[in-house]
Amino acid sequence: AIVADALGVPAEFKSREELKKNPIVDMIGYGTYHLPKGTWSDDSSMMLCLADSIGTVKKIDYEDIMNRFWEWYKYSKYTATDKTFDIGTTCYMALCNYQKKINPLDCGLKAEESNGNGSLMRIAPLPLYLFKKFGSDAMDKEDSFELIHNISRLTHGHAISLIGCDIYCSIMIEILNGRTKEDLQGYALPKIGIYVRNHPEYQNAKQKYERLFHLNFKDIPENKIRSTGYVVDTLEAALWCFLNTENYNDCVLKAVNLGFDTDTVACVTGSIAGLYYGEIQEEWIEDIKNKKLIDKVIEKFSEVILLGLNGR
Repeated sequence: AIVADALGVPAEFKSREELKKNPIVDMIGYGTYHLPKGTWSDDSSMMLCLADSIGTVKKIDYEDIMNRFWEWYKYSKYTATDKTFDIGTTCYMALCNYQKKINPLDCGLKAEESNGNGSLMRIAPLPLYLFKKFGSDAMDKEDSFELIHNISRLTHGHAISLIGCDIYCSIMIEILNGRTKEDLQGYALPKIGIYVRNHPEYQNAKQKYERLFHLNFKDIPENKIRSTGYVVDTLEAALWCFLNTENYNDCVLKAVNLGFDTDTVACVTGSIAGLYYGEIQEEWIEDIKNKKLIDKVIEKFSEVILLGLNGR
């Protein structure tokens, strides 16, 4: 996820047409934000906050997660270059709510127009936690959906964001279950359908993702795939890139070259492709800034996932 995020940062906000003329084919720097090669964004910073919280507390602690988000935003912890350079409006407003002593689970914005990709972009550690805690059938359990929704609600509280995170986590858990790419939709998405049938208040939100529930989704032409910051567009773009490529490198570069919200679309795509393929170009890993921090967080998180959890 972090490697793909860094690939996307220099191209953020560039149009698809512009990138078709001059595509991203390698890790570069000094693009949109004029930052060094290997610099990653708020997507990875907030993801590291979540992973470090789980790795440190050994369970889900919403206040601890929010405190780490605040340390990232205010004090530039969990950053590539010791400087916070990007934050979405919805995440910023949620952190302001938290500073007003609002309960963490009530901090996230709940309006329909507040369905950016800010909770999806950072949730990659959670399916690993759910798989460890609840097993291979984690997405058959109400507790999993509750945890996914609560992690999203820290910043994004509308049902569209919650269902998007559900779909993502279900896909990731089926990858952990060893499903082939061709079988992923058929195993992961019915879990969401069952949940929504039991919770009809999410039906309208699920309908926003209706294209994903069709097995011919991968055959949608590229010009019908949007790569904006809207959570539905981001998840669709990530899964479309994954289904239409055969290795990590091609997958994440395809995501970047869709244009617009390149860092986040690539970050989400990279987490899926990384978990499925596990083969990331070594030179790209070496290019990543502040690898010492990343390795420290991953090591701590991995120990908890491999050795055990202290409950919920």
